[in-house]
Amino acid sequence: MIVKLRITITSVFVVAAPILVRADDLPVRLSFQRYNGILEHSPFAVATAVVAPAATPNFAKDLYIANAAKSPDGDMLTIASMTDKEFKKYLTTKRPEDGYAIANIEWSEEVGKTKATISKDGQYAVLTFNQAEISKPAPNRPGPAPVPAPQQPPNFQRPVGLPTPAPHVRGVIQRNPQAPTTPNSAIED
Repeated sequence: MIVKLRITITSVFVVAAPILVRADDLPVRLSFQRYNGILEHSPFAVATAVVAPAATPNFAKDLYIANAAKSPDGDMLTIASMTDKEFKKYLTTKRPEDGYAIANIEWSEEVGKTKATISKDGQYAVLTFNQAEISKPAPNRPGPAPVPAPQQPPNFQRPVGLPTPAPHVRGVIQRNPQAPTTPNSAIED
């Protein structure tokens, strides 16, 4: 039994010795941070919405060309607003007005097809004519004159004492003048 015990203890050391040696040779556990680069550029990652920068308000969103003219002194535009009826700017190619300036005008021979590029504070916008707004009557301008109602003819009365003529009574017109008319045949028609 002693021999068996020695063989068992020896076999335990023989088996345990390589395990102890291998435990010391194991590498240190790596952190998960080393995979962040792969996760950020993975084609299989969940897409996140890109936050757009705050949009600056468009200065010309409700502006339109009310009038355009060519002149030897320079081109002229009148711009107006659809929301603010009191807003009107009279622009020329010579100088800006209140920060508004004409950048370019594309003239057209067709009515209402002229386009103008205007600028304000470094922003540019293309304006066109708005026929619906132009055709509306302005609040300070009177609309078309009302059409007078037709006048009734004067009511003439006969002087007292004159006889009233008998009214004209038209005779009966027969449908079929060839056929003899009898009281029953007139009712059946």
